[in-house]
Amino acid sequence: MIELPVVSKDSNGKVRKPDWLRVKLPVGKEYAKVRKLVDNYKLHTICESGNCPNMGECWGAGTATFMILGNVCTRSCTFCAVATGRPPEYDTDEPKRVAEAIKLMGVKHAVITSVNRDELKDRGAEIWYQTVAETKKLSPETTIETLIPDVKANWEALERMISAGQEVVSHNMETVERLYRRVRPQAKYERSLEQIQYTKDFGKRTKSGIMLGVGETADEVYKAMDDLVAHGLDILTLGQYLQPTKLHLEVAEFIHPDQFELYKEEGLRRGLKYVESGPLVRSSYHAERHVNVPV
Repeated sequence: MIELPVVSKDSNGKVRKPDWLRVKLPVGKEYAKVRKLVDNYKLHTICESGNCPNMGECWGAGTATFMILGNVCTRSCTFCAVATGRPPEYDTDEPKRVAEAIKLMGVKHAVITSVNRDELKDRGAEIWYQTVAETKKLSPETTIETLIPDVKANWEALERMISAGQEVVSHNMETVERLYRRVRPQAKYERSLEQIQYTKDFGKRTKSGIMLGVGETADEVYKAMDDLVAHGLDILTLGQYLQPTKLHLEVAEFIHPDQFELYKEEGLRRGLKYVESGPLVRSSYHAERHVNVPV
């Protein structure tokens, strides 16, 4: 199989953002409506905390990815823009507020994610359960994807997280095995694979995401695909890593859109049921398309 070249570093050792990574500023009536709801209900969104390049497009369509359990994470992943530290007490009213906001927005498909709460015995599982349950109660026609963190093999907590009726359960691998310690120093490659397998065995549609451009090779991406298929993954997203601040992991290279298309074709050939692949793709991008993927 022929590999297309990537856009590499220039003579000064820096990578320049290519034309295909142009992002439109968030504007418009629907964007303003979502902005107001998020502020009024004192909600956190990964759209903002993660500096998502698609925030304008998604909010303009009246959708958002809500982040529960606060906006301070116990992990210190080198790629992530979410604040790291000791989180404050979680808000027990948050599930109702999130559910009410989703109902007011009238979304047909909601994505819910969270920071890691390693200091909690149940990893925040009860808040997870209540948030999905409250949303289903207020908006029974709304389908839900939950993008859950690493539970550190607390399978009892995982079962509680994923048993409230959500249609899709996602857990992001983020990168290839060789780069795990550098990119996700408090996570383990095999443990995340095991979590996906456990979720699949529970009967859920399984989804994961990998960001490219942090120094991985094509063969390492293909191995990750094989590992994910072997552990029951249905849906994979592939997107370009963008450095959020100068303090975070540098971009090693920008991957050409044609290479993303090749990865999509290869992922489907290797047994994945659905692959969303492109420079601006993020784990919740076009998430509504993933609800009907067969399990």
